[in-house]
Formats: sequence, structure tokens, C-alpha cells
Amino acid sequence: MYRTDTARLDGFSTACADAGPLDASSPQVLPTRMDIVFIENFVGHTVIGIDKSEEGVAQPVRMNLAIGVPAIRACSTDRIEDTIDYAAVRGALHALLAAHGLRLLEALAEAVARLVIVEFGAHWVRVSLAKPAKFDDVSAVGVQIERQRSDMGKAATALADYASLGQGLFPN
Repeated sequence: MYRTDTARLDGFSTACADAGPLDASSPQVLPTRMDIVFIENFVGHTVIGIDKSEEGVAQPVRMNLAIGVPAIRACSTDRIEDTIDYAAVRGALHALLAAHGLRLLEALAEAVARLVIVEFGAHWVRVSLAKPAKFDDVSAVGVQIERQRSDMGKAATALADYASLGQGLFPN
């Protein structure tokens, strides 16, 4: 996993600065400062695959997440409520892996991205999902996707509007 993807984040900041300030009427524009909360080498077990040998058999999957959020308030408040709680994300990932019913890694990666954006309020996410033991002659096969809140439609926008209702009402 990329702990700091400086080039990509610099591109984000430049593109966002050119687009102007973030407001409720333009949820597709990302804030100019993005912080990354990450989960590296998460390993869970799930039933996934299209081969006959994979039907009904749980197998390991490895996941890396980079979760982009506007400058994290927790840096100054030191409160878990002001950031992405990676322990809660981890628990949600285990629940998703137990119940998803999908066949392709691509579809599962999309479900993970949607979960992180809609349920946890991320503005952007990179999901890398791999089957580490699929073939004998490669260490892993997988997919990597990136999504942002605007890719998720109304559900993510509604969550962002709701989450910001009380913002600024309480002193730090």
C-alpha cells in the first residue's frame, strides 16, 4: 500500500484549488487539503470467484485502503469522532466479507469503496483487493480502484450534508 502517494495528492490539491472552494452545490469538487487514513494488508476470508473450485469455499483476500478526508480535525482535537475510525472500518469490512454474495473482485472492490464513502463519510478512497493464493506461479492477482464521493450519487451527498449540519457549533 502507498502510505503517501505524494504525486497523486499534489494533483488532487492542484485540481481542487483550480476548481474553487467546496460548497454544498458542488459535492464533486474535492477539498484542497486531503489527509489519508490507511489500512494496510488487511486479510479476511470470503467466498469469491467464478471457478468451480471457488464456489462455497472461503479463501483469503488481502486489502489495502487509502481513505481521503478533508484536513482531519482530529489532528487538533485528538478525538476519534473527528476522523475515520479504522477499527470501525475494519469491523465493517469483516461484516461485508461475510455477507456480500459477489463473484468478482471488481464488484467487491466497488462495494468496499461504497461502504467507506457512504457509511464513513470519506471524500475519496483507493481500494486494492487481491487473492494472494490464486495461482502457484504468482504471489497475488487483484484489482485496484479509486472512487470519490461524486461517484456514489445521492446517498454519499446526503450523508455529507447530514454530517456537516452541526459542524462548527462546538468549540475545539
